[in-house]
Amino acid sequence: MISQSRARLFTLPALALAGVVCLCLTGTRARADAWDKKTILTVDQPIQVRNTYLEPGTYVFRLLDSPSNRHVVQIFNSDQSRIIDTVLAIPNYRLQPTGDSRFAFWETPPGTAKALRAWFYPGDNFGQEFPYPKQLRQLEVAALITRTEPAPAEVNMEEPTPAPEPAPAPVAVEPSTEETPVPEQKSEPVEIAQNTPAPKPAQQPAEPEQPQATPQPTELPKTASPYPALALIGLLSLASYARLRK
Repeated sequence: MISQSRARLFTLPALALAGVVCLCLTGTRARADAWDKKTILTVDQPIQVRNTYLEPGTYVFRLLDSPSNRHVVQIFNSDQSRIIDTVLAIPNYRLQPTGDSRFAFWETPPGTAKALRAWFYPGDNFGQEFPYPKQLRQLEVAALITRTEPAPAEVNMEEPTPAPEPAPAPVAVEPSTEETPVPEQKSEPVEIAQNTPAPKPAQQPAEPEQPQATPQPTELPKTASPYPALALIGLLSLASYARLRK
């Protein structure tokens, strides 16, 4: 009984001490994360932090342990065994803090890597802003499509040829034993042709007789007077007399 009581006396202080140590370690860990702003970022496509190119994967962002400058960001691999780059950021401010880490990206042209613009730690109004990269990394279009979009399934564009329909089976027709009634023919009256005399043609009126043309005389009638001829002869005579007198 005495040994058990002594064991209990030694066990209780040990448990209490262990609890205190755990609380101290937890508080130290929380203060350490709040101090260096340790944040884990996982991306499924390439990104850039200034001129640092990061392949798809998991990375750890941390502030440098420096009380004088709180805008020096260190980038580690997933297990923090290797530091990838140290980037100098500039202060950024937001109005509404959130309960989780937030990352913002710059707008980049198609076919280039996304550029990280800002990083905010949970509950902070102030964060880190990364300048726009001086040179963007061009992405391979084929590799980007393979990572973002699944390969389309092959579609057979040829229409299947429809199978010919089987010919219908011949149907046996039984001969009919019933007699088909013959329709009765109605007798129609027969018309008898009669010899009807043709009507006499109407008499046409007689054409009027045309008057016969009068024969024209072959000699023209004498209508001229002889007096002008006599006057002309007299004038010629006077002219001849005057010439002879001269």
